[in-house]
Amino acid sequence: MNQQAMLRKVRQLQNEMMATQKEINETEFRSSCGPVSVVVLGDKTVKMVKIDEDFEIESNDDRELLEDSVIAAINQVSKEIEEFTNEKMSKYQAMLGGVGGFF
Repeated sequence: MNQQAMLRKVRQLQNEMMATQKEINETEFRSSCGPVSVVVLGDKTVKMVKIDEDFEIESNDDRELLEDSVIAAINQVSKEIEEFTNEKMSKYQAMLGGVGGFF
């Protein structure tokens, strides 16, 4: 492959990767745990945290449950984002691995 063709291929790959990253960043991920629901964007921006309106804090145990639920919901959605990102970007990693020391 000549140098110009290789550069075109690299630019095309770069544009595809940027579009995929934008798609990931704009995707909403949702998770619930107990009385807590969260929505987080693929760039890990927390968009919403909602606590069930029927949930009442009557003791320290309730407060701890709420805190633990927030942590669990955010951790779950973080894992989902990571898995989704790895799935979407894996094809580019395979392509770049084949280029050798070019990058």
